[in-house]
Amino acid sequence: MTIWNLGSINIDHVYAVPHIPAPGETLTSTALSSGLGGKGANMSVAIARAAGHAAHIGAVGSDAVWAVERLMEYGVDTRHIQTVPHPTGHAIIAVAADGENSIVLLAGANRKIALGAVEQALDGAGPGDMFLCQNETNLQIEAMRMAKAKGMTLAYAAAPFDVEMVETLAPDLDILFVNEIEAEQLVAATNRDIHDQGIAHVLVTRGAKETHLYSAGNVTPQSFQPLKVNAVDTTGAGDTFTGYVLAGLDRGLPLEQAIGQAMIAGALMVTRHGAADVIPDLADVQTMMQSG
Repeated sequence: MTIWNLGSINIDHVYAVPHIPAPGETLTSTALSSGLGGKGANMSVAIARAAGHAAHIGAVGSDAVWAVERLMEYGVDTRHIQTVPHPTGHAIIAVAADGENSIVLLAGANRKIALGAVEQALDGAGPGDMFLCQNETNLQIEAMRMAKAKGMTLAYAAAPFDVEMVETLAPDLDILFVNEIEAEQLVAATNRDIHDQGIAHVLVTRGAKETHLYSAGNVTPQSFQPLKVNAVDTTGAGDTFTGYVLAGLDRGLPLEQAIGQAMIAGALMVTRHGAADVIPDLADVQTMMQSG
């Protein structure tokens, strides 16, 4: 199978700070690093690192050809990434001493993906494949409808959170990924419990706490316990989790087993500084499983 990912590609500028800045506060950063990021790119790399087949649909400016080359080096199919006359998306990320982060995004090229490029990419897709999108690009609705018409499994990571987009896509979704805050916002906006959103599977990540899986018709979620680790940077942990879950399903694992591997991958991720460039591979996860 192939996991077709309509996703963002960003240049991440990461600043180490003593704490997340408060409104009006000026902080001195102790370090700066730059690298490949964006929720879409992170998820594609995670899928590839987890031995899944990731085909990325996206766009960059002429200033980030290196980002496409790096995705290809990590095993991602990059044939459907356009170069457009707009700046590449980028993120300004503040990472505090306790590992928490604050992110400011510029969408740039991520919002300039051509409909024809999506149509051309998905022309080669079909039943048995998966389609994934987030909220950092354009064309989610159009692409989701194309994927549904082809009988693909539909997955959606609802970040940055947009309740109208969730409600629009929900009737067609097979898997929804949200974090704890996003789940609370969805319940408040729809006035329906998280298990009552009309989606086959809703995965709610909760940081260092257990992850909950809500399956249609089941009021009580399944809980998956996290590993206890010393977090240094939470950037990309949720994206890593999402990519690993879908790659596990792509490899034929039961959903619960795929989630178990994803929990370990996410835990390993927060022990590393960075985003796409430091996502753990399947061998790392399997070694941790064997040692635990």
